[in-house]
Amino acid sequence: MNEDRIRQRVSEAYTKAISGSTDSCCGAKTGCCGSDTTASCTTAEMIGYSKAEVSEQPGAAISSFGCGNPLAFSDVKEGDVVLDLGSGAGLDLLLAGAKVGATGKVIGIDMTDAMIERAEKNIKAAGVTNVEVRKGLIEALPVESTSVDWVISNCVINLSPEKSKVFSEIHRVLKPGGRMRVSDIVAEELPQEIRQSEAFYNSCVAGAVSEKEYLTGLQKAGLDDIHVLERVVYDAKQIRAFLGTEDVSELLQIFPEQTEPVRQEAVNMLIHQIAGKIWSAKFAATKPMH
Repeated sequence: MNEDRIRQRVSEAYTKAISGSTDSCCGAKTGCCGSDTTASCTTAEMIGYSKAEVSEQPGAAISSFGCGNPLAFSDVKEGDVVLDLGSGAGLDLLLAGAKVGATGKVIGIDMTDAMIERAEKNIKAAGVTNVEVRKGLIEALPVESTSVDWVISNCVINLSPEKSKVFSEIHRVLKPGGRMRVSDIVAEELPQEIRQSEAFYNSCVAGAVSEKEYLTGLQKAGLDDIHVLERVVYDAKQIRAFLGTEDVSELLQIFPEQTEPVRQEAVNMLIHQIAGKIWSAKFAATKPMH
């Protein structure tokens, strides 16, 4: 599948997810980074957002498809310019907007019309004027060079079929001394059945690179002080949870010649095979001053 086709299928998957017609993608309704959920425990809370943050932005939080809170370890301050790659329904945009204040600015980039529409609705409901959303690709950001203090992203770069371009774009748009805080999925030693599965790709697994590759990519792009702030390793139960029922049904098609019980067992074996080989990581990096 070529790059444009991958983006198209990812966009279609997230359009379904935001409309509520499926529970696939990162941060599925059943919970990406935790165990069973209840009505009082939202996905956003399980992946590192405080109850206060969730209660401040309930509309955006309920539609969060992330794997962490990229702002949790940041020093975003008043007057800063923050850029969110794959801004989705706008939870991180609104939280960053509160941090940068009236003298700062927050820009979200997303390629999916339904996500942009939902974010703009949430921004309007919040009554803020320092947050905007632009349609575009994270591999070719519609943002001026050396214009932002922070780049954040939440479980999006793993979906890009051209990650080196994303890393280069992060370096391009950051001001000298600007910083990056990204929560993302990384994976190691995945079997080919997983790598070739569209369901696993849309669920932030098949397109994920290893942590070492991620760090190397940031370094090659020219960033410095690169390190991992936090890791959450997923077990089989968590992997099945964020896949969602629709994606599991699609995975069964990998074994078309088998009976239903055998197919179910084969999928279970695949999921257990990759348990412990997938985790969310919070990456930090800085653009050198010179």
